[in-house]
Parts: sequence; structure tokens; C-alpha cells
Amino acid sequence: MAKRDDRAKREKKARKAAKRARWRIEHRLGSPGFLHGLDLPDPVRRSVWVMGATTPALALGSAQRPDVVDPGAAAARGLEVVRRHSGGGAVLVEPGAMRWLDVLLPAGDPLWDDDVGRSFHWVGESFAEALGTLGIAAEVHRGPAVRTEWSSLVCFGGLGAGEVTVGGRKVVGLSQRRTRAGARFQCLVLAAWDPRPLLDVLALGPADRARATADLADVAAGVGTDRLGPLVAAVLSTIEARRVPTNG
Repeated sequence: MAKRDDRAKREKKARKAAKRARWRIEHRLGSPGFLHGLDLPDPVRRSVWVMGATTPALALGSAQRPDVVDPGAAAARGLEVVRRHSGGGAVLVEPGAMRWLDVLLPAGDPLWDDDVGRSFHWVGESFAEALGTLGIAAEVHRGPAVRTEWSSLVCFGGLGAGEVTVGGRKVVGLSQRRTRAGARFQCLVLAAWDPRPLLDVLALGPADRARATADLADVAAGVGTDRLGPLVAAVLSTIEARRVPTNG
């Protein structure tokens, strides 16, 4: 009983401290393999890592098998094949064509939610609010995951909790890795959506590649190259303003 009381006191103290805590904004530069390989710090603190990928890569989700990749095609494109610690499908990491943010949250933070699905909601809300400041009406997905034939292969081929859509098309992809110490939310926004460059480096036969190209053509959208920088600035401002959890 005493141990439970002590733990409750520590968690209460952590929540109070987090309410006052400021967000650390850190810019990380390096290859996608290096950036994905970064470990959660100990202790985890409220942080946003603005990731600056210096080279292109094909990033696989933590559960994806390496044989989903066509290694010859990836090599011909000059793509490093890397694996992230969070789940989901494959994405292309291309400098200048996307923005990548990692949001770190300590366990016990007021924004923390033990429910993995709900835990994404405030992250998605931050992006949706930021898009709104740029005149883009966005929605946060709060229902069950929308799975398709291609969603386990291609990140933007499905829709998960907290992910953001504009006009029914996914514009913000989210994934998460969590430990006892905290969570790392990985967030990706594209300048433009075209499934073909990604599908061309995956191990698909001609018929499946053609079918996937048609099926995925309209499932996602980019925000435009000129909006990537302003969007990141708006997201950082929105996140920095958060002190307590939002409803939902």
C-alpha cells in the first residue's frame, strides 16, 4: 500500500512539473539512418526534434520485412534503406520534399494517455490547428484505423488514430514508439503526394504495382513546398502553447 501511495505521489508531482514545463525545440541533422537510430533520452523531457535529413532514404516500419524492398531499385535511386523503431508502412525520406518532426513526451505528463490510440489525438490536433493558421481546413481522425490492401505496405495508404486529413486525403502521417519512460511520436508531412516513386522501389510485380498506383493516387495529399517551412513554425508554436491535455 505504501509503495502505491509513493508512486501516486511521484506521478502527481511529475504531472504538476510537466504543466509548468517548457518544450525543448532541438534541430537534429544527419542521415535518415542516424536520425531514426537516436535513442530516447533518459529522462525523457517534453521535446520536439526537428529532423533535417541530409540524404534520401526508404524508411520501413518496425514490423516490415526487408523483402518488401526491391534492393536493386532502391540502390539505383541512391536510397539508403533504414528501419524506424515505430510502426506503420514505408515512406520516402527526401530532403526538401517533406518535413519530419519527432515529438517526445514523458510518461505521466498531463498530455500522456495510456490508450495508445487516443495518445495520438493531441499530436494530430496540433498539426490541424497549425494547418488552420495557413488557411487549410484539416480534420483529425479519431475513429478506428482505416485499413486498405496497401496500408501495411505504404504509410499513406491507410489512416490511423490522430492522423490528419484535408478534403478526405491524408496529409500528416504519424507513428509512435513508447517505453516505460515516455513516447516518441514520429510525424511526416509531404510537399506533394505521388505514390509512384515509393512503389517503384518496393518488391511488387508489374500488375500489383499498376494496381497500387491507381488505388493510392488520391488517398493522400501534400501541402506544397512553399508551406512546409511555415507549417513547421506553426506546429512548433501550437505545441509550445500546450500545457494541459485537450478533450478527446
